[in-house]
Amino acid sequence: MQDLILAIVHHLAVFILIGIFAAEFALIRPGLAGKRLGQLGKLDLAYGAVSGVVIVVGILRVILGNAGWEFYAGNWAFWAKMAAFLVVGLLSVPPTIQILRWSKSLRADAAFTPPDDEIRATRRFVHAEALFLLFIPIFAAMIPRIYGL
Repeated sequence: MQDLILAIVHHLAVFILIGIFAAEFALIRPGLAGKRLGQLGKLDLAYGAVSGVVIVVGILRVILGNAGWEFYAGNWAFWAKMAAFLVVGLLSVPPTIQILRWSKSLRADAAFTPPDDEIRATRRFVHAEALFLLFIPIFAAMIPRIYGL
């Protein structure tokens, strides 16, 4: 039962994470300002928190799940999934830093609007995140089908 609960929580957290990412993806565009910029800051905070839940529950699944650590340790698809998740995490850092800057500017000036060039630069990172996010479910589907190296 523990394995089932961990799997359910992990999958729900991943779906929530993708939903939050999609909302951020939609908001980061020229003309972003005011209320939408405030929403973006909250979404990005939630994105980080839910990412943490995905990581913690994922680790618990590896350690406490029915398959056991040995199954994952020698599974190249698992490590490819972890690498893709790491790349997504690293690609999310510059947008988060930029969103924090924009949020600070918004608190100082309610009429603040991020410059279009900063939005375009941030969108490039978000597009790259989207690309690497695609690999995560591909590798996840391969994990139970790949046994060892």
